[in-house]
Amino acid sequence: MTRADEPLEPVDGVRDPEELEATGVPAHGRIGSSTHLGRVGLTVSELGRSLAYYENSIGLKVLDRAGDRASLGAGGRELLHLIEEPGARPAVGYTGLYHFALLVPRRIDLARWLAHAARDRVPLTGLSDHFVSEALYLSDPDGHGIEIYWDRPREVWEGQVAERMTTLPLDVRSLLSELPEAQESSYESLPEETVMGHVHLKVAAIPATVAFYSDLLGFALMATFGSSAAFLSAGGYHHHLGANTWESAGASPPPPGTARLQRATIVLPDEGERRRVIERLTGEDHALKDTPEGPVVRDPAGNAMLMALA
Repeated sequence: MTRADEPLEPVDGVRDPEELEATGVPAHGRIGSSTHLGRVGLTVSELGRSLAYYENSIGLKVLDRAGDRASLGAGGRELLHLIEEPGARPAVGYTGLYHFALLVPRRIDLARWLAHAARDRVPLTGLSDHFVSEALYLSDPDGHGIEIYWDRPREVWEGQVAERMTTLPLDVRSLLSELPEAQESSYESLPEETVMGHVHLKVAAIPATVAFYSDLLGFALMATFGSSAAFLSAGGYHHHLGANTWESAGASPPPPGTARLQRATIVLPDEGERRRVIERLTGEDHALKDTPEGPVVRDPAGNAMLMALA
């Protein structure tokens, strides 16, 4: 059995999720600086199986379950909403979710989670040092990508994202050295302060994606990875949104019958900010759908984004 002090390797055949060097771009944005990402909604093929995975392997808590739907989160904060679609197939070869990223507050929290993964044999698809953060990658039973990460202190990377964000092998021994030597206790859950740090999307084309999220919504373009990926943020963060075409160049949105991204949530600071974003969208003839939680718009790749309020 793998011990918590042994090096971990990702499962075979899966590429590192962010493996290229970033290229500098001007970082400017007009969306509210406290804008951030919120709940992510997914369809899954077997709700019971998914709940077991997200509770036992990831460490989220079930907040509510009714019929074919359930909500999970940390500290009472909803982070994930699952909708069962029996028999749904993994959405391979389409646009949609690349991964959602759960941000833990401290390095020791990431170390505890990694020790749990080693002890309880939770398969990983990647372990990376991005300079701005240290990150672990997984895939749920339906193929939805997941990242669990912590940020290095902002003063380490602020103003250097475009020049320094990269992918290096994670120093697993250094990370696990945060833990007491004899720690053998079972893993209970992610910290209560865990939030949705960012969402990384599969898109059909990068220029149209940047035009939508930067020119219209107002996120700052922080870095690009050639012509195949871009990273955008509010308030100088390294990225709230990632987008790539590595598996989806020219692809269409996933059809019914696939386990797919239902929608992600952009949390705006106030009604005035939301109104300004909506005005920019409607001025370019982007259709919005009204929901009880706020308007929903689809990006050029068909990914649905809810405009919610803090």
